[in-house]
Amino acid sequence: MTEQVMQRVAAYERRFNMLFEEYFDTLSARLDIPSFSRFTPDCVELLRDLSLRGGKRFRVVVLNEAARLVTDEPVEGLDAAALSIELLHTSGLVHDDIIDDGPVRRGGPSTYYAYRERFPEHPRTAIGLTVLAGDLALAMSLQVLLEAKAPVAVRQAMVEVQTRAAADSFMGQIIDVERDFMTAPDEDVLHCVADYKSARYSILAPLQLGLLAAGEQPFLFEKDLREYARLVGISETMRDDYLDLFGETASLGKQTGTDIRDGKHSYTVNALLAAVDGLERRTVEAALGDSSCTPETIAAIREIGERRGVADRMRTDMRHYAQQASAMAAGWRPRWREEAVTFFEQLPLWSVERAR
Repeated sequence: MTEQVMQRVAAYERRFNMLFEEYFDTLSARLDIPSFSRFTPDCVELLRDLSLRGGKRFRVVVLNEAARLVTDEPVEGLDAAALSIELLHTSGLVHDDIIDDGPVRRGGPSTYYAYRERFPEHPRTAIGLTVLAGDLALAMSLQVLLEAKAPVAVRQAMVEVQTRAAADSFMGQIIDVERDFMTAPDEDVLHCVADYKSARYSILAPLQLGLLAAGEQPFLFEKDLREYARLVGISETMRDDYLDLFGETASLGKQTGTDIRDGKHSYTVNALLAAVDGLERRTVEAALGDSSCTPETIAAIREIGERRGVADRMRTDMRHYAQQASAMAAGWRPRWREEAVTFFEQLPLWSVERAR
């Protein structure tokens, strides 16, 4: 990415963070909260805390650059779409941390663990309130689109995009859980999980929403947009799986080896199992699903993976899918603005390079 593009990306992030904070500052006036309720404002505050605590706002960047495919003028409805995207993401994070029993999210306590601390003697209450917090964030993500400053037809189309994206991401979570019950899920299964769980709501939906806000009809180009999103989603998921074992704890902000401890059949774990036998395979299999697996064991598995060429293969594979996505975006030049097409052409490879 050029310095100019990186400055544009940073500007999107700064502007959106201010917009998100303003949204939560005025939210209580728009929600019909019963006057006696203490739990509801507490729920909203937990959602605010998680939403504002961090995140790279990658989806917001994709949204804004999608609009720039059509125009570089200010676009009505884009702010509402950005809020909707990030609220849907918040909803997913809240539910993820129940599924994964995750104590930490974005450098602070997860919503689930915050509720566990509030209700130490009522674990079912903590789970129930966490589920409801995620559900509320989903409802808020749709409500903000219904209130958008955009023509009725555009608002309706945006709601349809986000509703479909939410349903796809939920199915992605389901098949992600199902995948780990399979003895040896093949590559097609892994690609399908990456598509449903990540690509459709993180890349395809922001692309569609940005184009809609700018007055374009994204459904005319659905096949191209879906395939681009799928390829980026695969390469991004591969990158995340790669970093989980081969990344550095200091830069990740969390321990490596989470997928192995959780027994997840990720791209990296599958590649490891395909590359080892004998004692090495027994070492990997013994660690898989062992929540008490030590950092020393994870380091030993990492060394096995590097020695057996798994790290190199992962980097090669993620670059392969990123290059395919880049080539697809390059084909958009006759249709849309050069500057934004170049962004989408460079985005997949830039994401992969962050894995180094």
